[in-house]
Amino acid sequence: MLKLACADTSIIEAEVFAVSVFFLVVPLSLILVSYGHITRAVLKIKSAQGRRKAFGTCGSHLMVVVIFFGTLISMYLQPPSSYSQDVNKSIALFYTLVTPLLNPLIYTLRNKEVKGALRRLVRGTTGSRGS
Repeated sequence: MLKLACADTSIIEAEVFAVSVFFLVVPLSLILVSYGHITRAVLKIKSAQGRRKAFGTCGSHLMVVVIFFGTLISMYLQPPSSYSQDVNKSIALFYTLVTPLLNPLIYTLRNKEVKGALRRLVRGTTGSRGS
């Protein structure tokens, strides 16, 4: 829309950038700082199994957060001179389609029954090729 304007849009572009930084980078920074505190607390856990379980929970959530914010930041915080329609379409597709599809997959792979079923499925398909 800004490209269609017949006036100087640099002030509007700066405002959009500032708002994007506020709504994207600030929450991501707060999440990462809180994960730093969580990591410090988890490292104080005495049992290796407890640490592994805590890091497994945090790891899956952090992966979803990074995928979510990574696509948004790459879409909204790129300089206006580097806009590419093809790249923007790919990022929009990733954000609207791939991220929501990966979210349940990431969280269900934490379930022991799902992991076991996936292992059996992979073994069955690789085992049937050799027959």
